[in-house]
Amino acid sequence: MNVVVVLEHRFHSTPDGKVWTQTAFPYSFWQRYLEVFESVRVVARVRKVPSVPGDFRRADGENVSFAPVPYYVGSWQYLLKSRQVKHAVRNAVDTKDAVILRVSSQLGACLMPKLQKMGHPYAVEVVADPYDVFAPGSIKHPLRPLFRWLFTRELRHQCAIACSAAYVTKKALQQRYPCPQYSVGISDVHLPDEALVATPRPQLQEPRSLNLIYVGTMAQLYKAPDILIKAVAVCVREGLNLKLTMVGDGQYRQELKVLAATEGLEKRSSFLGQLSSGDAVRNHLDLADLFVLPSYQEGLPRAMVEAMARGLPCIGSNVGGIPELLAPEDIVPPGDVTALASKIQEVVTDPRRMAAMSARNLEKAQEYRDEMLHQLRIDFYHDVRKKTENWLNN
Repeated sequence: MNVVVVLEHRFHSTPDGKVWTQTAFPYSFWQRYLEVFESVRVVARVRKVPSVPGDFRRADGENVSFAPVPYYVGSWQYLLKSRQVKHAVRNAVDTKDAVILRVSSQLGACLMPKLQKMGHPYAVEVVADPYDVFAPGSIKHPLRPLFRWLFTRELRHQCAIACSAAYVTKKALQQRYPCPQYSVGISDVHLPDEALVATPRPQLQEPRSLNLIYVGTMAQLYKAPDILIKAVAVCVREGLNLKLTMVGDGQYRQELKVLAATEGLEKRSSFLGQLSSGDAVRNHLDLADLFVLPSYQEGLPRAMVEAMARGLPCIGSNVGGIPELLAPEDIVPPGDVTALASKIQEVVTDPRRMAAMSARNLEKAQEYRDEMLHQLRIDFYHDVRKKTENWLNN
């Protein structure tokens, strides 16, 4: 049986027909589905390009193919291409396919009318929360309040009638978007043994400049990189010797660089752009002293789990699955510059606390190792396959 997976990630295709990704969802990601299904068809936006940089990775391969959706970015471009997008999504699914929607997802919403008309069972992998994605301050769009109401309502409906659900959190997303059928909490982080360091970080013995790191998108502001920049600036003005490394890219990158300069951090901040996952990111995590992710919304942030696996102390906000990862004393309210600056100051001025955070985070990261999550994923896929086969046979 083939499985169709619908998701929001954007891919690139070269003239030879190969499909590429810079960060998430390389071919190795899709191999987990091939343990239960004979083939995978990925439904996603694919942009045609003449070539890709050397750090991009193949996303397609043996038994993994793509049903490309016309490329767009943002709601206005979607509206211009909505008819073509809906046509491409609905034509990508055959009656005999098992279907998994990675939600929240506009492409998933495009497929729902066809699935419901057929009575075709589908499963959801809940990876993000639109209620927080469209919270005040996270998205700059005149229709943000409408989107928040609409997409939250849509996701609740999708989960309520799904045949199975896998959530990246243990409790948070399940409580807001329940599925009455088979459901399980499984992070989709990829954490092989080489991603975890052997020992926690030692306690700092002498004062020195400390490097804070952020890893996340700059396509929107829902991970609050602007809040982090302002908070670090507050700390520096109060006498702390800090540097800031920003990993990620998107339409707000230049605006954030200007903000850093305006806040007096031009010589203390570096914007590295998008890095391929794996060693490229780990190398910078290893050079950092503190990971900070003050998001307005999260499912369960892969970047934070990866930072914890490197023994990094972490600060996060009280959204999504972050409270499932961090101790309460390492969490701040989203969007609060003063609270974040105060928390950073608390942590970086206490070497003993930073060492304890490192040890705790490394131990917590062990729960997200691939071998710990593997069987849960396989059981979920088997449930989806069985329910699809039962529907086909009735």
